Amino acid sequence: MDLVNTHQHYHAHVYFDESSQHIASELRDKISDELNMPVGRFHTKLVGPHTMWSFMIAFNTDQFDTFTQWLNVHRQDLSILIHADTGDDYADHTQHVNWLGSPVDIDLSKF
Repeated sequence: MDLVNTHQHYHAHVYFDESSQHIASELRDKISDELNMPVGRFHTKLVGPHTMWSFMIAFNTDQFDTFTQWLNVHRQDLSILIHADTGDDYADHTQHVNWLGSPVDIDLSKF
């Protein structure tokens, strides 16, 4: 795993579907309970540019290395988009991205 940490703020979007919903829910609980990190809503519908169900975690450059390594160990087969949060949504979702697992299509028409 060779992720690039070059920004101050990040989002991680954990993707799941009906068959992996229980894995994602358990991961979300672990992030909240064990890491004491705030997690976003557990979306069982499409939201924004995301073409799969998802939930989001916001974190910063100081947390990047430890958190992304933790995510990679605990994600099982879930795909996770990690992107910078610079205020430029298009660039954040196209240029400032890292993936854990298989990439998922992003609907760029939403930007």
